[in-house]
Amino acid sequence: MGEQARPGGPVRVVVVDDHAMFRRGVSAELASTGAGRVEVVGEAADVDEAVAAVLAERPEVVLLDVHLPGGGGVEVIRRSTREGAGDVRFLALSVSDAAEDVIGTIRGGARGYVTKTISGEELVDAIGRVADGDAVFSPRLAGFVLDAFASAGIAADIASVDEDLDRLTEREREVMRLIARGYSYKEVARELFISIKTVETHMSSVLRKLQLSSRHELARWASDRKLL
Repeated sequence: MGEQARPGGPVRVVVVDDHAMFRRGVSAELASTGAGRVEVVGEAADVDEAVAAVLAERPEVVLLDVHLPGGGGVEVIRRSTREGAGDVRFLALSVSDAAEDVIGTIRGGARGYVTKTISGEELVDAIGRVADGDAVFSPRLAGFVLDAFASAGIAADIASVDEDLDRLTEREREVMRLIARGYSYKEVARELFISIKTVETHMSSVLRKLQLSSRHELARWASDRKLL
């Protein structure tokens, strides 16, 4: 049996993911497993749609994919906050457990980070806890995040990585990550819905800002910093 409904009614949620089938699956799971506790009031596939949905629906929690067309999950948080989203809380739901994604998203303003291996019941519970003001992480990520912020040595490493990454725009970070993982320019263009020429422009900017000379050096740079 599931938990009882919250005294204040179901948590109003907007689901943000660029894969329509995944959005529908999450919404259906929340409607079934979270009946009486969670209500999906909107969906979005990219940054612009997400910000519009947040401002229109004023949900309590936004279930947010980290990698989105138009700038990524952190850009949704930044723009929503800047445009007056108020008390909306953000919970990242991602396939990625990379250090850059987890730490960057939490620093960007998310209240929690869970991976897509989470069960429906666990997700409903996580949404309720975030709505109540708790910070929520998948079990493996919780230890990682605590260690990252508690250990001076690791915190210094993260600060160094952040300083490097701060030189890059959100789109440049997305291009950097995919190129470092071995994607071709054509594959990156298809993944991010941009032209090959735009990928080349971003790549040149990334190499210049990070003071690297080739994609092979970039791959080593990213691997050394555990960004892959």
